[in-house]
Amino acid sequence: MICYQCGCNLSEHDFCTNCGADVALYKKIIYISNRFYNEGLERANVRDLTGAITSLRQSLKFNKNNVEARNLLGLVYFETGEVVAALSEWVISKNLRPKKNIADDYIDMIQTNQNRLDTINQTIKKYNQALTYCNQDSLDLAVIQLKKVLSLNPKFIRAHQLLALLYINNEDWEKAKRELTKCKEIDTNNIATQRYLKEVDEMLMPEDGVKQSSRKRHKTEEAVKYQSGNETIIQPVNIREGKGVTSLLNLGIGIIIGIAIAVFLILPARIQASRANIDEELRKVSEMSDAKTATIDELQLQVNELTKANGDLQQNLEAYLGTDGKLRSVESLLKAADAYLTNPEEITVVADYLEEIAPGENEDAADNSESFESLYNTLLALIGPRVSQAYYNDGYEAFRQENYEDAIPNLEKAFKYDAANGDALYNLANSYYRTGEEEKAGAAYRQVIELFPGTEKARRSEGFLEEMANEE
Repeated sequence: MICYQCGCNLSEHDFCTNCGADVALYKKIIYISNRFYNEGLERANVRDLTGAITSLRQSLKFNKNNVEARNLLGLVYFETGEVVAALSEWVISKNLRPKKNIADDYIDMIQTNQNRLDTINQTIKKYNQALTYCNQDSLDLAVIQLKKVLSLNPKFIRAHQLLALLYINNEDWEKAKRELTKCKEIDTNNIATQRYLKEVDEMLMPEDGVKQSSRKRHKTEEAVKYQSGNETIIQPVNIREGKGVTSLLNLGIGIIIGIAIAVFLILPARIQASRANIDEELRKVSEMSDAKTATIDELQLQVNELTKANGDLQQNLEAYLGTDGKLRSVESLLKAADAYLTNPEEITVVADYLEEIAPGENEDAADNSESFESLYNTLLALIGPRVSQAYYNDGYEAFRQENYEDAIPNLEKAFKYDAANGDALYNLANSYYRTGEEEKAGAAYRQVIELFPGTEKARRSEGFLEEMANEE
């Protein structure tokens, strides 16, 4: 057992000998979790899977990081046919312990076998379809679907129980008992199975009692008992009846038996043939329905994708077009040129207009894209160094006051407008580092080293990169 705070191995003391943390309650929680795990393991060994699930869930309530309990819970779910629940537990276990975890083997056993994965998907779809049929009161179709489910996954307890309920609804007690017996062989202590089985047994046992009592009563009626001295004489009733009546009665019984034999020999074959035809038709209808459902889902997915693509294109179009239908980039560039010609000193106004022009947007903005690019680059060259210095002054002042939220955007713009402004890039890297954005800071420091080699800024950037590497 390891300490929850420092990860050191715990001793018999109620405190951690490494960090001094109080671990008395922590130890009790771990012991209770392990006790429930052992209890779940014992129940699983005697196929009390319901009890095992209850115990293992209790174990995970006390210690959600109990990987052994989570793996065993997945195995129990898998044994009851709940493959999705089993995979969920194994995936969580794998995330808790990525290495040396047997859950990897369980997951690979299912996911690497495409046929098994397809079988699991078909089982889930057909079981859900059976539930739909039950809700629609199409019980015969539900029975057929459940038989298909059990042919794919014979250990699916919920499918056995639902099929047994349908048989009970049809008063087919023997078939219901057969399904419930299969459930009991998989999980000996399933409460729902025991409740259903009790109802079925109550319906089957009274019939046997009625048959036995009727046979006894029939035997009693076949003879008459009376006392003669010390002896009891049993006289058959038929002796008292006339022989002619007996002969006619026997003849009638023989005719009835002959007709019954003929009926029982001929009708079952016809009934079986009719049922086979009906099952085949239902199978075809079910397959056609599944195919149509799959086609509808595929078409709906295509509609959703096209709708999303249309929305994205509409947003892109609105981003390119202004309210009057003109391209925004052209209008912004013209405003920037007008502002510079009107008042060359108001460089921030010109910069604001240039900020509205997205890179690459001007390819379709005007008939002559080269002219557009030429004017854009000319304005940028005229105001770039001055705008960069203005943004750098504001950004550096904010950096000195440790106001990094204002410093970062100003320093970014300063370096954008003048790529030779190494101080802007260096202080931008420092701002990223102070705000904890180490990835951006590292990229900026490496850029300083690359663009300004041999300078004091490059040397300091190397020092910061070494410091960041040591912290990792």
